[in-house]
Amino acid sequence: MRLQGIFLNFVLNFLIGVAWGVVFLGAFSFGFPLNYENIPFTVISIVIGMVPGLLLVVLLEHLITSKEKFAELKKQTLLLQKLLDEKESKLP
Repeated sequence: MRLQGIFLNFVLNFLIGVAWGVVFLGAFSFGFPLNYENIPFTVISIVIGMVPGLLLVVLLEHLITSKEKFAELKKQTLLLQKLLDEKESKLP
């Protein structure tokens, strides 16, 4: 993963794995034991079972993306401050 902290990286990878596990567990638990004759109803129940895990995956990915964006903005701010300082030092 792209984050810098080793512990944070491990925890987020673990939680994303758990979230995908919840997706598959929800799909299997809602779809297979019921054994419906009606295929569209079975597909809808599988999708409903997958929703909580998918929401967790999206939330964790959003957290990772926002942390990356914050780190990149910090780098850009430092570079812009450096350029501003160089420009001000060149003025008479």
